[in-house]
Amino acid sequence: MATQIPKRPDFEAIESAAVETADHRTKILALIGNLVFSWSNNESMFIYVLMILLDTDEVSAAIVFATLNTTRARIELIQRLAKAKIKNPETAKALERVIDRFNDYTRVRNEFNHCMYTLSDRGEITHTHAMRIRESKGRLVFGEVRAMDELRLNEMIKTINDLKKLNRDLWDFLPRLQASVVPPQTTHRNS
Repeated sequence: MATQIPKRPDFEAIESAAVETADHRTKILALIGNLVFSWSNNESMFIYVLMILLDTDEVSAAIVFATLNTTRARIELIQRLAKAKIKNPETAKALERVIDRFNDYTRVRNEFNHCMYTLSDRGEITHTHAMRIRESKGRLVFGEVRAMDELRLNEMIKTINDLKKLNRDLWDFLPRLQASVVPPQTTHRNS
């Protein structure tokens, strides 16, 4: 079986024609940048959630946060600590809803961070090709291809706006979380 590699693009021709489509490409890249920026600021808010759940200072919480090298690991730690530390069931549910929203936006962010971008002969970003394997009709298929059309750009704008709202909601939630955390138990040791 011969390996079927794609045809090498004519980079010089694309770069020459890309001048005409620079504004549209810049718009897409700006949206991707805003999406990543907003998502990152929200992920960083979980440092304060950890700070409250661990009953520690910001630097210590940031060390724990940075020691865990994936977003999933950070979220799982927060979920486990929440089960141990949050005394109010409504606050625990509110934290789960915040985490669910964040996870939804993480999937969108991952679409743009973990894909190949398809360019037209004019240098336009026309599609994304997801870098994940999925199963379809019993066969393994290389990731989904999605058009970078107006509908997709509008989805990105909505996600960016939703991430801004989530950030404000996280800030508003922190005092409620702090009020719902069980204070640390002091243990007395007999000498």
